[in-house]
Amino acid sequence: MNKYFKAAAIAILGMALTGAANAQSALNEILSSGVLKVGTTGDWNPMTVRDPATNSYKGFDIDIMEELAKDLGVEVEFVPTDWKTLVNGVVAGQYHITGSASISPARMKAAGFSESYISVEIVPFTAKENAGKFDGHEAINQTGVKVATTLGTTFEKLVRTWYPNADIKVVEAPARGYQEVLAGRADVFITSNIEGSTLEEKFGVARVSNAEARSPTPIAMLLPQTDQVWINYVNNWVKVKEAKGFFEANKAKWGL
Repeated sequence: MNKYFKAAAIAILGMALTGAANAQSALNEILSSGVLKVGTTGDWNPMTVRDPATNSYKGFDIDIMEELAKDLGVEVEFVPTDWKTLVNGVVAGQYHITGSASISPARMKAAGFSESYISVEIVPFTAKENAGKFDGHEAINQTGVKVATTLGTTFEKLVRTWYPNADIKVVEAPARGYQEVLAGRADVFITSNIEGSTLEEKFGVARVSNAEARSPTPIAMLLPQTDQVWINYVNNWVKVKEAKGFFEANKAKWGL
């Protein structure tokens, strides 16, 4: 009799713990409050851009969060944050989820991630008037080609690895490689496809033809690490939206 009583007690305890976990999930809080709180920096064009005059946001990330809120049947509230406190905010419960962030081992120690839906990739750019001079990476890796980059950055390491035969022109922050190209002091710079799309629109730089993107880094949303209910919901939502072409359409809209 004790054996059966013990088994029943364990089963009841398991059900209780499952119910408690569900009750504590951000998903339940969102649905009961009617508000999805999203941490966003507002300083990563074209992912998230804050208009200080109206305190409103626009961008690739903003469209994703508005779509997520719509499918949840709730309102979205954007919570201002910055990169150094992005993880802390989701851990402390200041928001339920963040906009896009690079997946990294350091962040994974403290927070969970959704399925990835886009990658940051590094590509070379040149001035629009010089677009015809370069075709592929090998055309850049030539003596006499000036490749600009910023001292101490990941980009500096990459250009030295990719273009050992080129003339590497290193500038110190806050100067940037693209500024050297715009000023005519260099021929090529490298940057992420995300920043590159913004620079194309703003300054008219051109991506080097037939130079494939390199060094991809997956991007995803940050969530509370132990909230598997909420993580599962978001992961399956990403899969559904990918199948329906939502992410590809949003990439095209923002030039990514």
